[in-house]
Amino acid sequence: MKRISLLGPGTYTEESAHHYLGRDAFDYVNYKLIADVFESTVNGVTDYSVIPIENTFEGSVSLHVDWLVHNVDLPIQAEWVYPISINLLRLPGGPGGSDELEAACGAIRKIYSHGVTLAQCQQFLRTHLPDVELEPVGSNGEAARMVRELGDPAAAALAPLGAGALYGLETLAAGVQDHQNNLTRFVLIGHEKPQLKETADRKTTILVTPPEDFPGALHQVLSAFAWRRINLSKIESRPTKKKLGSYYFYIDIEASMDSVLLPAALQEIEAIGCQVRLMGCYPTFFYGTETAKV
Repeated sequence: MKRISLLGPGTYTEESAHHYLGRDAFDYVNYKLIADVFESTVNGVTDYSVIPIENTFEGSVSLHVDWLVHNVDLPIQAEWVYPISINLLRLPGGPGGSDELEAACGAIRKIYSHGVTLAQCQQFLRTHLPDVELEPVGSNGEAARMVRELGDPAAAALAPLGAGALYGLETLAAGVQDHQNNLTRFVLIGHEKPQLKETADRKTTILVTPPEDFPGALHQVLSAFAWRRINLSKIESRPTKKKLGSYYFYIDIEASMDSVLLPAALQEIEAIGCQVRLMGCYPTFFYGTETAKV
């Protein structure tokens, strides 16, 4: 059975992987740190890693994208988009409850959660917990575990409902994210092509590094796609980390390398002196339409 590393247990990453890939089709290996998730696949301990790389409202998860680009050479093999519902969890038996939210929140002095999750709940926190101390941790599952382990009724976590069930916490408030259309994009990375359901929706991700001192290079890159009517779903400039002012472009393309037009566009881009790195050509799945399970 193939092994998959991810942040867990009790995380949105784990929840999304179980939904799209199935609980029993793979052997899931949990890690507390994202570096360990990546390195387990690099070192052959696992076959794949599941990585959250983009959120509807926070944009790219920069740390994870940088790992994909600078630290490892693991192709993207699939992606899926999963809705995120954030919940305020605490030890059972505290004062108040969901019907007395203000009284219950008044007893909370510290909240643990992943930094991205905290950023997605600012309105709720300002309204109900303006003076609470916020402590970012490695994952939302880790936040729930810490609340259980500390045994402090003044501590709470922002995490999935599954984390509450796993660690015996009660839900004080459900769906506390600032925006209800809160979606996160996850990718499956690894050297081998996995056995997944066939889908017509495919995407290709590339990195383009333009030559130095080439005025209009980005315009020519975009033109190579535009006149072929190839849609780009994302383009983001990021530092190459080689010197100040040196950037590459991270581009998601709604097309497959099996098509005629996309390889020709990449050849045109390389012809003007750009470096092109293929990050993956892969199927994409959307919540509510289909899963990736065979």
